[in-house]
Amino acid sequence: MAELLTLENLAALLTLAGLEIVLGIDNIVFIAIITARLEKHRQPLARKLGLLGAMVTRIVLLLGIAWLMGLTRELFAVFGHGISGKDLILLAGGLFLLAKATREIHHKLEDAETGQTARRQPARMAAAIGQIMLIDVIFSLDSVITAVGMVQRVPIMIAAIVIAVLVMMIFAEAVSGFIERHPTLKMLALAFLLMIGLMLVLEGVGIHVPRGYIYFAMAFSLGVELLNIRALRRRARAAEAGGSH
Repeated sequence: MAELLTLENLAALLTLAGLEIVLGIDNIVFIAIITARLEKHRQPLARKLGLLGAMVTRIVLLLGIAWLMGLTRELFAVFGHGISGKDLILLAGGLFLLAKATREIHHKLEDAETGQTARRQPARMAAAIGQIMLIDVIFSLDSVITAVGMVQRVPIMIAAIVIAVLVMMIFAEAVSGFIERHPTLKMLALAFLLMIGLMLVLEGVGIHVPRGYIYFAMAFSLGVELLNIRALRRRARAAEAGGSH
């Protein structure tokens, strides 16, 4: 135990936890979209159970390090490009995200046209939790493989995952509530999911897209939308003040 409590291991723990949290941003957006289809009182529980399940899955991946690293080995080649197990998982996850985000955008546009949002059947809790766990595994593949390369001690890697999931639990509530209160932000979040899905598909076919570009685009778009929301609020207040006179 004492040999784990060193400055080197502490630095590794903080670095890994920070990496997991940053790479979990897209996961929080996905969770907000998935749980929005549940009944209001069940949403917080679904977020917590989904993230806890995802945490267990990540830890299982770490404990199966040999199998995990085997995912990077080439299985077959297509047009001269080697395809590994990891590539297949990224491809499947990217296509799933593209299909999911497209379907949600279709529903949102359909609801806006017909005004029948309340008539749609709410999503099932088990399905929402399963989707959160599934997409978390896909999102976390790169970070878990990176963690294995950075740190040799499994307890440190597990501690970093636990810290990251706890932070995500805290922010998932706030992010989900904020997105739900602002319909334009929900559409923007769905656009983010489309972009992330496309990135995963490209990664799966061997085209590397630096995540920094994706996160910058997301941050810039979010900043512009927040300015729009602030401007609309000011206009509404000015209109109310003018009407009261």
